[in-house]
Amino acid sequence: MKVNVVKNVLKANDIVANENRKIFNKAKVLALNIISSPGSGKTTLLEKTIPALKEQKSIVIVGDLQTTRDADRVSGIALRAVQINTGMSCHLYANQVSESLKDLAIDEADYVFIENVGNLVCPGEFDLGENLKVVLLSVPEGDDKVAKYPTTFRVADIVLLTKSDLLGILDFDIKKVKDDIAKLNANVTFLEISSKTSAGMDEWIFWLKEKRSQSVGQQARFVTEE
Repeated sequence: MKVNVVKNVLKANDIVANENRKIFNKAKVLALNIISSPGSGKTTLLEKTIPALKEQKSIVIVGDLQTTRDADRVSGIALRAVQINTGMSCHLYANQVSESLKDLAIDEADYVFIENVGNLVCPGEFDLGENLKVVLLSVPEGDDKVAKYPTTFRVADIVLLTKSDLLGILDFDIKKVKDDIAKLNANVTFLEISSKTSAGMDEWIFWLKEKRSQSVGQQARFVTEE
């Protein structure tokens, strides 16, 4: 019975996620689901990323159990920012994103960044309708997390090794991490990045703009077919 309940929850979530994806496609925005453990630097990355995109506008949806602190941090630089408080839930559901979209004029934006609840387990299993999944792993977390939490890294489109300025200071085997990722996801993009020193930011911004350009072309064909 428990297995059936889980399957039903995932199926119901996927139905709403597909509707969200249609909304993103119609608006011609690139939607990104940002997943990581708490404290790995998701919000700090957005604080650096949004201004670096310059004329391209961003909307941010933030998921946390409580408080509006992270949404408050980006509200002054994003076109719009909304906070979803999940209470006891360790991840966002597609219907929560769907509800938030009703208050956001996403057709005015180029990007929708969905900052998921800090967790390396559950968020990787629940589709929100995003175009791409961005997974962060910070150096202080240690080099064993890919092997311990394979599900999320298996579905990642890009893995950002954050707080890379601490490489060489902390005991962290980057080759081990890359090898573990390659076993799970051979086609994933991997970037070392530091919000503190801005190392890797140019490559990250280039990747975002390139993916948005590709996505807009695909979305135009999708809308035409609709």
